[in-house]
Amino acid sequence: MAEQLNVQLVAVEEKVWSGMAEMVMARTTEGELGVLPGHAPLLGQLAEPGQVRIKLPGGEQLSYDVAGGFLSVSEQGVTVLAETATPASAASGN
Repeated sequence: MAEQLNVQLVAVEEKVWSGMAEMVMARTTEGELGVLPGHAPLLGQLAEPGQVRIKLPGGEQLSYDVAGGFLSVSEQGVTVLAETATPASAASGN
């Protein structure tokens, strides 16, 4: 079984999504970032407007439109703390 990331996507008022993923992609103020298992720890500010994409085991991808916040990568996994996070429309994911 391939290594996986423990991912938490949290908005100000609620936990939006949590689970295991193969990869997390997000746009930060420094540019587009892809996080795989074993990634070095970092803290990045999410770009606005932005989108967080979570690649699940098996190939499915979840996309969330986010506003404000941070992405944190640690040995425990990836945490996205956003002011708002809503599922992206299917049209924006293609």
